Amino acid sequence: MNIPVDPFMWIMAFLPIITLIVLMVIFRWGASKAAPVGLIITIFTGLIFYKANIPLLAIESAKGVWNALVIILIIWTAILMYQVGDQAKAFLAIRSGMNLLLPNELLLVMAMGWVFESFLQGITGFGVPVAVGAPLLIGIGVKPLWAVVIPLLGQAWGNTFGTLAAAWDSLALSAGLITGSSEYFKTALWTSAFIFLWNCLAGFAICWFYGRWKAVSKGFYALVVIALIQGGGEILLSQVNTTLCCFIPALVSLVVLIFMGQMKQYKEPWKIEESKIMDRTVTASSEQNKIPMTLIQAFVPYFLLSIITIAVLTIEPLNNFLGQWSWGPSFPETSTGLGYVNAAVKNYSPLAPLTHASMFLFVSAIIGLIYYQAHGWIKNGAVSTIFSKATKMTMPSGIAVVTLVIMSRIMSGTMQTTVLANGIAATLGKSYVILAPFVGLLGTFMTGSNMSSNILFGDFQMVTAKMLSLDAPSILGAQSAGGAIGSALSPSKIILGTTTANILGKEGDVMRQLMLITIPATIVIGLILYVTIVIF
Repeated sequence: MNIPVDPFMWIMAFLPIITLIVLMVIFRWGASKAAPVGLIITIFTGLIFYKANIPLLAIESAKGVWNALVIILIIWTAILMYQVGDQAKAFLAIRSGMNLLLPNELLLVMAMGWVFESFLQGITGFGVPVAVGAPLLIGIGVKPLWAVVIPLLGQAWGNTFGTLAAAWDSLALSAGLITGSSEYFKTALWTSAFIFLWNCLAGFAICWFYGRWKAVSKGFYALVVIALIQGGGEILLSQVNTTLCCFIPALVSLVVLIFMGQMKQYKEPWKIEESKIMDRTVTASSEQNKIPMTLIQAFVPYFLLSIITIAVLTIEPLNNFLGQWSWGPSFPETSTGLGYVNAAVKNYSPLAPLTHASMFLFVSAIIGLIYYQAHGWIKNGAVSTIFSKATKMTMPSGIAVVTLVIMSRIMSGTMQTTVLANGIAATLGKSYVILAPFVGLLGTFMTGSNMSSNILFGDFQMVTAKMLSLDAPSILGAQSAGGAIGSALSPSKIILGTTTANILGKEGDVMRQLMLITIPATIVIGLILYVTIVIF
């Protein structure tokens, strides 16, 4: 098979992605409108230029539907948890309780939009921090658009080593790294170092959005401490235990931030009245006084989510027992007219429902519902309303997710994704290292998963590094760091946030804000890599 890497074929492969970006960012189309256009172009380029056939397109579409189902399960269960809390007026209690616990509003936003999301990413991942974080931020007074932007930034640093290092393990497997080898730990060091830089930039951006330099100055101490615990802790632990090197720092930063709220610098009430991300028109004090619910009671579903997730994912016998039930569909081998072969799969992307994030969300939501009902905060007749609203909110975003994931699968199955990456490497030579993190970002942008990006491009990055006589661990580190940054920009993840924030259709506005941070950050990582391994 000869990979058709020439300018025309590269442009044709890039056409669906640039169309998606232009429609969402410039024309401000929602994902549900833009995604079908991108899909049609992907099918056209696949059939005409990449010599795909109808059976191949049908099978890749079926794979996309299966992958999308997993995402939709998370969307629905996350919205269900939100509806349970909303019906019980738990978010009003959270708002008033957190204001008392962290009277400094900037610290409160950092806690709910960065640190708590990091904790969730450390154990769950799969977009849960975004889906859960958006309504929590709205509950403390953040405007819906920013309630989506902030958790997308806050969770991204944990995307490689979070979810108990699922994406990292995929990178190591794809690139052929031997666990425990010097190359393995060197790659982990480069990856965590690049992610540390991104985490600092994300924390800075959250402060900047809240109140420009005034907020950066006020939050600087907290920003440095949190970044050092999260990013610095991840660097140190990556050389000891990659499985827990995100979860432990994220947990420590959550505890430290609570204590930080009692320090002299942050224990007094403080806020910027003109903050563009805060909704000052909401005054819920009169309603809050009527709710006999404490902050701890309001957080019951989220405590349960944390406890259940940690127990299932860290207690190996329990995980093995629950994980034994899994299933994935079978698909036959397909090939394009250019000779690109998609191998047959007997158990494609198997879903283990009892160890999946959606099950943790569902169980937490149901127990939370029962708990709130027992205290009289949710009436019996409201249960059907909760499920009905959750289903109605999920349907529009579900259509967009299915379309986006099918588009991703067809691009991968027709070799368009491979051509994009190979074209960059073939054109730039050693200067390719500047764009190495962009390849990781591209993979996550398309698939919505850093893990998928690492599977897709891990081996490619390793082969390219050896072909150009470059340091492979640093290239692989840039790949996964770029993938982590891309998780903030992925349309399918943005949809999770806009759905639970009830602003579906505003994905382009969210993406526009995120591109101002993610693109420069990826360029900086690429330049650092170039200076480090090419010039010196």
